Amino acid sequence: MAIRIRRGDTVQVIAGDDKGKVGKVLSVDPVKGRVIVENVNFVKRHTKARRQGMKSGIIEKEAALRLSNVMLYDSRAQRGTRVGIRVLADGRRERVSKQTGETI
Repeated sequence: MAIRIRRGDTVQVIAGDDKGKVGKVLSVDPVKGRVIVENVNFVKRHTKARRQGMKSGIIEKEAALRLSNVMLYDSRAQRGTRVGIRVLADGRRERVSKQTGETI
């Protein structure tokens, strides 16, 4: 199945500890089926200074989520939506919202 979420899209988390949060997609890994969303699913990493001038300590950063736990956010409907594909007359394909029928 094709992945219909791309980098830069706005998504809503539909499962897990961060359920209901909305954020921008930073990266997508289609092989592993994972996505990293801005300001969602923070984890703490203990880092060691690797070179001079680099700080060590506890760093918080976003961790990956399963693709099945996020849904594309439709700003017109103010909620998550499923994504459909519409083929235009000239043969191009575009993503559409199943909620509103509008092009994403």
